[in-house]
Amino acid sequence: MCTDTDTSDAGATTGTGGGTICTVGLRHYADLLRGRDPDGDCPPCLLDLGLVRRLPDGSLAPVPPRLAADARVDRLERAIEEKRNALEAVRTSISRAQEVYLDSYDRTDAHPVRTVRGPGTITATLAAAVQACQDELLTAQPGGGRPQKTLDEALPSDLAALGRGVRQRTIYEHTVRSHQPTLAYVEQISQAGGEVRTLDEVFDRLIICDRRIAFVPDPGAERSQVALAIEHPGVVRYLAGIFDHTWQRAAPLRDDPGGRLPAELTDDVRRTILRHMVNGHTDEAIAARLGMSPRSVSNHMRWAAELFGSRSRAQLAYLIARSGFLDERSSTGR
Repeated sequence: MCTDTDTSDAGATTGTGGGTICTVGLRHYADLLRGRDPDGDCPPCLLDLGLVRRLPDGSLAPVPPRLAADARVDRLERAIEEKRNALEAVRTSISRAQEVYLDSYDRTDAHPVRTVRGPGTITATLAAAVQACQDELLTAQPGGGRPQKTLDEALPSDLAALGRGVRQRTIYEHTVRSHQPTLAYVEQISQAGGEVRTLDEVFDRLIICDRRIAFVPDPGAERSQVALAIEHPGVVRYLAGIFDHTWQRAAPLRDDPGGRLPAELTDDVRRTILRHMVNGHTDEAIAARLGMSPRSVSNHMRWAAELFGSRSRAQLAYLIARSGFLDERSSTGR
C-alpha cells in the first residue's frame, strides 16, 4: 500500500497531496511502463503526482515524469498564487482598518511624543524647557556622578530657575556622595533652595517641567543620541507619580565627612550590587549601571565572598539567594 496519507483522485486534482512517491508506487510505475500487469491496486501517490492517468475504460496509463511534473507544478503555483492573493487582501484590509482606528483619536486633543535627535539638539531642547519652567522641575539622574562639563553647563540655568521660584527636586544614586564635582554642584543648588536625594538605584533618566512636558531617553537607541519629549498629560502625570514615589524612598543628601557613605546607605548599595550579580550581570555592567568603578564593585564582591565563605561567583550567587540577604530591609526602614 502507498505510504502517503492524502492519496486520492481528488487530491491529484486539487494539488493537496503530499507529493511523495512510495517504493510500491515506483514498482507499480515500472511495471506499467514495461507493459506488465502490476500486482495490486495502483498506489494513490502515482495518481496524486500525475504519473498515472485513469482512462475511461478504467485502465491506467503511465505519464512521462516531465509532463507529470509540469502539470503538478502548475497546480502548486496556482495554489501559491491564490494564497498570496489572499494574504495581500488581508494586509490591505488590516491597513484600511488601521487608518480608521487612528482616525478615531480626537486630533484636536492630540499630545504627541516627539523625537529629539543628536546631542546638541537634545541639550538645546532641555535648556529651553528648563528656562521656560515656572513652577516645578523634577530630575532623576542615574549613572553616578555627572561629568564636570555637564554640571558647569547646567548650573546657571538651574540657579536661574530657582531664582524664579521654581521648586527643584533631583534624585541621584548613592554613589554621587563620593563624587566631588557633583557634590560641589549640589551644594550650590541646595543653598539656592534646591532639594537633592539619593537612592541605591534610579530607574532611568527623567526630566519633568511643570508637569506639562517630560523628557526620557529612547530605550531603543543610544542614550546620548535620541530623547523623547512627552506632552500627553496622562503620561506625564504617570511619570511624575513614579518620581514622587521614588522621592519618598530616597535619602536626603547631606555632607558626609570624608566622602563616605553612611552605613545604612552602604548596605543599600551593597545589596543592589549583589542583586545584579545574582541576576547574572558582570562587574563592568554593574559599575556602569550604578555609576561607580569596576574596582569598587569588585571590592563589594570580595566582601560578600568572605562573608559567605564562597569560592566562586556561582557559589556566591547561590549562597546569597539562599540566605535571604537581599530580602533584608535597611536600618532606615525605607
